[in-house]
Amino acid sequence: MPAAISVRLRHEVPGFVLDVGFEAAQGITVLFGRSGAGKTMVVDALAGLVRPSAGRIALGGRVLFDRDAGIDLAPERRRIGYVFQDSRLFPHLSVANNLRYGWRRLAPAERRIGFDRVVALLGIEALLGRRPHRLSGGERQRVAIGRALLANPELLLMDEPLASLDRPRRDEILPFIEQLGHDAGVPIIYVTHAVDELVRLATTVVVLERGTVVAAGPLEATMLRPDLAPYIGGAEAGAVVAVTVARHDPAYALTHLAFAGGELVVPRLDLPEGARLRVRIHARDVALARVEPAAISTLNVLCGKVTAIAPAEGPQVDVLIDVGILLWARITRKSAVALELAAGTPIHALVKSVAVDAGLQAR
Repeated sequence: MPAAISVRLRHEVPGFVLDVGFEAAQGITVLFGRSGAGKTMVVDALAGLVRPSAGRIALGGRVLFDRDAGIDLAPERRRIGYVFQDSRLFPHLSVANNLRYGWRRLAPAERRIGFDRVVALLGIEALLGRRPHRLSGGERQRVAIGRALLANPELLLMDEPLASLDRPRRDEILPFIEQLGHDAGVPIIYVTHAVDELVRLATTVVVLERGTVVAAGPLEATMLRPDLAPYIGGAEAGAVVAVTVARHDPAYALTHLAFAGGELVVPRLDLPEGARLRVRIHARDVALARVEPAAISTLNVLCGKVTAIAPAEGPQVDVLIDVGILLWARITRKSAVALELAAGTPIHALVKSVAVDAGLQAR
């Protein structure tokens, strides 16, 4: 798939140097990293709010910035929508008029995304007559996203749009952002330092640390890199797996999820058979056995082989296992020696059904 966004930037401010490069296609590209990594500086440069010291930014075949060529389009000419941490809605306007603010300034031929489509996509039909002060935090952010979309941008920037919301409001708005990645037809760059948002939303992930890119690529492959654990968080290490709802077991309130070569059993999901989604399996939740266990409570026993072993924190190691999908297991070095683990060793991976973080992204 050709790149929708190509970014090469260098920018220096007192005490900090940003030097990044990455490309991304359609979908949601997540800029991930700790506070101070340079994420907001990247999106501000994309929007034209920061003029980099050097570099080039291209959106599709259109160059937005090229320091060597003397190209630096003004923000209003870049056709980029920007959703900030706070909604920044106009308090004196209704939701409908906030949504139409940029839309009305477009020629009819430029209105590729229609008003009714955006309203339906974000589920804000019932809010159109309200003023911003009568909206919840999650509702305000949905309206802010809608306003940005109705300006018909060629790129949508979202700078930690959920950071100011409590957990219930975050859970309320995440499905709408997921849907945007599939249905809006606009590439999205999404900034966060929250692992659950990264795993739930990303098509492509760009991991930043101290102004540089330490990893960039598809989410599933990136999450399998043990060297990224210090940046993602050691406790969050694990695999992200694409699965399909195979069937439900109403007698025990369980759902069977199919993947290449096997199934996972998880607590009942409110999704139809055939639905596609992601599950996250933490390395800390995978146990290993050289012999297939019997008479145990764990429902997921997956047969495979060891692919690699990497040092982890302190007395631990991370063991990469191929069971039709790739999983990490975090065990003690003592256990790895006792099991005589090496690349190619046959192994059984034990994953408790309650340990599988399911329903991350219906597709």
